[in-house]
Amino acid sequence: MKRSAEMRLLVAAFGDPGHAFPAIALGRELASRGHRVVVETWERWRDATEEVGLEFRAAEQYRVFPPPGPESGDAGAADAAMALAPLLEELEPDLVVSDILTLAPALAAEVAGVPRATLIPHIYPVHEPGLPFFAVGVQPPRTPVGRWLWRRSLPLLETGLRIGREELNGQRERLGLRPQARFHGGISEELVLVGTFPHLEYPRVWPAHVKVAGPLHFQLPYRNIELPEGEQPLVLVAPSTSQDPRNRLVRMSLEALADEPVRVVATTNRVEPPEPIPVPGNAVLVDWLSYSQVMPQASLVVCHGGHGTVARALGEGVPVLVCPAVGDMAETAARVTWSKVGLSVPWRLCRPGPLRWAARELLGEPRFRERAESIARWSEVNDGAARAAALVEDQARATRRGTIRS
Repeated sequence: MKRSAEMRLLVAAFGDPGHAFPAIALGRELASRGHRVVVETWERWRDATEEVGLEFRAAEQYRVFPPPGPESGDAGAADAAMALAPLLEELEPDLVVSDILTLAPALAAEVAGVPRATLIPHIYPVHEPGLPFFAVGVQPPRTPVGRWLWRRSLPLLETGLRIGREELNGQRERLGLRPQARFHGGISEELVLVGTFPHLEYPRVWPAHVKVAGPLHFQLPYRNIELPEGEQPLVLVAPSTSQDPRNRLVRMSLEALADEPVRVVATTNRVEPPEPIPVPGNAVLVDWLSYSQVMPQASLVVCHGGHGTVARALGEGVPVLVCPAVGDMAETAARVTWSKVGLSVPWRLCRPGPLRWAARELLGEPRFRERAESIARWSEVNDGAARAAALVEDQARATRRGTIRS
């Protein structure tokens, strides 16, 4: 339903599915409210974007960190921001929403004097004093001594943040923008949309402009697959689309569950196996599937810890077994364990024995399912895309009026 006069909005995202899909979900929701929305992301998502009625622009390719040197000939964020100037002049957006990994649109908006918001399609990464550093994958300390130790370790984190600030300010200088003194300069100070469940966020002091909206779901349409026959609990093995090129998680999970009283659906997510994957009699292996078909029927989801997969599972009330491979997957695994909606197995222990033990625990202990179902009930009345779209509208209206939203 249209809530206000039409706005013009640019939504820009990094091209991995975990970033592009939430941006498309936000754009779709904004368009359904009567606004003109242009989505800028990688060319591979042109069809998916246009099929839901959104305008598409292919994103410029550039290197962010470390930024290219003047003699390299490679494009940096400043070059990509300059290339966006004609689009901003044509669209005259009321607001630009930029994914946390997509720096150029945020810089272009600042140069053009356009308000901007940041979309973070996962757990909030900005450090809170006394808590573990983001992506370390450690649960919060339980004592004052533990909090003190993390505070004492802060200079280690700030060393990297200073390097990032200097590199960003180098790109800002090329665009005629003033240097920033703060860390995380690519994140908006006007509005930040955090696309995760509040249940996965450690207690912290939240800045007024940072809003936990809930996950923003979007998936490509796909035909239904045939599930294994029987009445046993269904386990879905859903690996990352960008990690694990040797299909280790799928291989180890199938072996771990081969003799268990379960049915298994595993997908390679179109990662071509370097060698054939043995499939036991209680399982099926496919190259792709629809989460909306399989997850509501599952009793357990085994994954690497990509935020999108974890959020889809918890939104259906399904506990998760996380075996984190790289990056912020360890952080997601820690939050899953902390919130008691699943368990995690370190990547070095991604073997049949540990996976089998963890799956038995998750399937046999009702409290994991109960906790996941409580998140699903929250999700039913808190649509992440709708909440984020309403916040974008409010911010754009406030800017139009020349007021500051509290």
